Amino acid sequence: MSSLHDLEKQFQDKIDNEIKIEPKDWMPDAYRATLLRQISQHAHSEVIGMQPEGNWVLRAPSLRAKKILLAKIQDEGGHGLYLYSAAETFGVDRAEMIDQLHAGKAKYSSVFNNPTLNWADIGAIGWLVDGAAIVNQVALQRTSYGPYARAMFRICKEESFHQRQGYESLLVLSRGTSEQKAMLQDAVNRWWWPSLMMFGPSDAASTHSEQSLQWKIKRQSNDELRQRFVDATVEQANILGVTLP
Repeated sequence: MSSLHDLEKQFQDKIDNEIKIEPKDWMPDAYRATLLRQISQHAHSEVIGMQPEGNWVLRAPSLRAKKILLAKIQDEGGHGLYLYSAAETFGVDRAEMIDQLHAGKAKYSSVFNNPTLNWADIGAIGWLVDGAAIVNQVALQRTSYGPYARAMFRICKEESFHQRQGYESLLVLSRGTSEQKAMLQDAVNRWWWPSLMMFGPSDAASTHSEQSLQWKIKRQSNDELRQRFVDATVEQANILGVTLP
């Protein structure tokens, strides 16, 4: 019978050799707990993220905008379902995870607590919030846990549509009246910092990053991902004619 040390070594050897960990494989309790916390939080965030956008379906400025927003909301509901399914491979029922969310025991991305004051905010969520999410999620396509990695492939394809949807709606405002341009700049001012915070604390202040990188749950550090997002967004902001705070 293998000792705990042997099992841990075999587990890490798999990860080092880029072999996915599957639900029936042996894994350390801390690996299981870290992933369950991360995947359930990710699932909750997708579902909570539908809510501010749902409030704008009837107020979207055109039938085309309404249809695009409805499609995006539907995608996000699907992402929640994929992720709850991935989390359930750890033997936890999604009803239990949702109960934990309602009880305040489980977290979701706090970015969705920010108010959406006007239509430009919906564009800013697509461009900045979903743009930040894509940077995080592309890296997760290579995460070490098989069910999570596989769920991310479809999610990333759909999230790229969400980012383009937001950017396109802001591009329309950037070519509009002085009032529309001011609305665009105001939305960017308010959503820029919350978007940067989606990458988590700085590497120096992150308590889980080192272990998550060793287990290849994460493939890059918070600060590396944040910088990648900033580099891409600065060029896009220049085209929109907006100033980033």
